[in-house]
Amino acid sequence: MPTASDTVPKSRFSWLIATFFGIGHLPFGPGTWASAVTVLLWWIAARAMPSAWLLPVAALLSAAITLIGIPTSTVVARASGRKDPGFVVIDEVAGQMMALIGAPLNWKYLLAGFILFRSFDIAKPFPLRRLEELPEGTGIMMDDVGAGLYALVLLQVFRHFMAR
Repeated sequence: MPTASDTVPKSRFSWLIATFFGIGHLPFGPGTWASAVTVLLWWIAARAMPSAWLLPVAALLSAAITLIGIPTSTVVARASGRKDPGFVVIDEVAGQMMALIGAPLNWKYLLAGFILFRSFDIAKPFPLRRLEELPEGTGIMMDDVGAGLYALVLLQVFRHFMAR
């Protein structure tokens, strides 16, 4: 049977990840802060890697953040007694990374990806609202991943037509 000391580190880890290192505790729109920091961190990291790596690394990061976000947000939601706590922002990080897959490292595209993702995340067009009904961390994460997919598609459509 696990002791209290066995569960505390896992809980601390979950809180650290789910709040994106405390960003979820910032006032006035912690999800927007988490998205903005994600864009900034991606811009910094992506500038340090070969351009051929950008798409696969962004896709892998999106998947990894989503996969780690589901159990950690579940732990935090259970501990807080809330279905979808506002301070859990790892879902915004995953969705924002999804939106940046294939985006050029140009401030206009990064800003457009940010605005598109936040818009879809806030508006929750069909069927995103229904994804929130999935159980625990899956529901917390998947509506934002869906918003990220919507933003990704729209950004790539814009990119395609703007390049002509």
